[in-house]
Amino acid sequence: MSKKNSIKFTLIRGIAALAIALLVAFILIFVSAAGENFGEKLSNSIAALREMLVSPLFKKNGSFSSRNLSVVLAGTIPIMFTGLATCIMFSANQFNLGAEGGIMLGAFVTALVAVYWKLPGPLLMVVAVLAGGIAVALVMLIPAVLKAKLGVSEMVNSLMLNYVIMYLIGFLMNSYLADTSKGITQTYPFQENAMIPQLVENGSRLSWGFVVGLIIVVLCWFFMYRTKWGYGIRMTGLNQPFVMYSGMNVALIVILAQVLGGFLAGFGGGIEMLGRYNVYNWKALPGYGWTGITVAILAGNNPIYVPLAALFMSYLTQGCSLMSTNANVPAQMISIIQAVIFLLFAAKQFLAGYRQKLVVRSAQEERAALEKGGNK
Repeated sequence: MSKKNSIKFTLIRGIAALAIALLVAFILIFVSAAGENFGEKLSNSIAALREMLVSPLFKKNGSFSSRNLSVVLAGTIPIMFTGLATCIMFSANQFNLGAEGGIMLGAFVTALVAVYWKLPGPLLMVVAVLAGGIAVALVMLIPAVLKAKLGVSEMVNSLMLNYVIMYLIGFLMNSYLADTSKGITQTYPFQENAMIPQLVENGSRLSWGFVVGLIIVVLCWFFMYRTKWGYGIRMTGLNQPFVMYSGMNVALIVILAQVLGGFLAGFGGGIEMLGRYNVYNWKALPGYGWTGITVAILAGNNPIYVPLAALFMSYLTQGCSLMSTNANVPAQMISIIQAVIFLLFAAKQFLAGYRQKLVVRSAQEERAALEKGGNK
């Protein structure tokens, strides 16, 4: 299939999956909507769907809200990083699910540096975020080395590691690090020079971390598509025996992909923590890693599409939250939409007939081009 038709198929397949997911969501909304008759339930369902699809950007009077847009953009920051982390790991055919625990550990380590280290000016902010990324990169060596050297499933390893991280952080917070003068479990406040400045001052918590995220997206794309190591990661995912027989170190590539993914998840956790909070108070896994998997799937494991996929998921998340508040529909609807997207993208036969038509069309176009060139 030509590159043009391949992009076309991926786009249409993604749109179809999203459309079906929204249709399923609408049916569930209709079933759970209040109303004594069909017309009333339909009216309430449409109103709820409007809250989900329109309200994240517009006020009640229909006018555009720049603050609402800022809230949606702020929501893309953590899932942009977990999406990038998942893209790189999945590109190497490594189904590492550790971005969820990784972003939590990165946020925690960053918070500790922001509280206890004494460094001048913005240096503290930079060191804190890098420390979060490096800590998670080191932890991701566990599933990476076990997979590369012993063939242990990285999916099971990383999934269990998420909960080890969560409970270990909970133990440290409750036993040693919590500010006992407060009524809830949280650290002492971050030092002022550790905080990431806000991009806009409208209460949306949209920090300069969003711009940093976009820069990291470009760097990841360059790494994956313009460097030898990125090529090795992608080829390992597509055809590992070919990479092995070509002389590349497959074990090193497997480790590299997971360690780099861990660094991105931890780095994103640090950005989120210093850009949105002034204390660390996470008690459970935040969910950003699971959403990051959906982002990576929507982006086709291509880093350059991650911001668009993250924006879409942030928009839906905000929409479901508003729908829950204003239309009495459970906010967990976003989980159902994600599940349907998973199922459709994982189904190899979904739109397989259309893909076959595109393959045939590409072959015919190439043949016609060759014949035309031969006639000349």
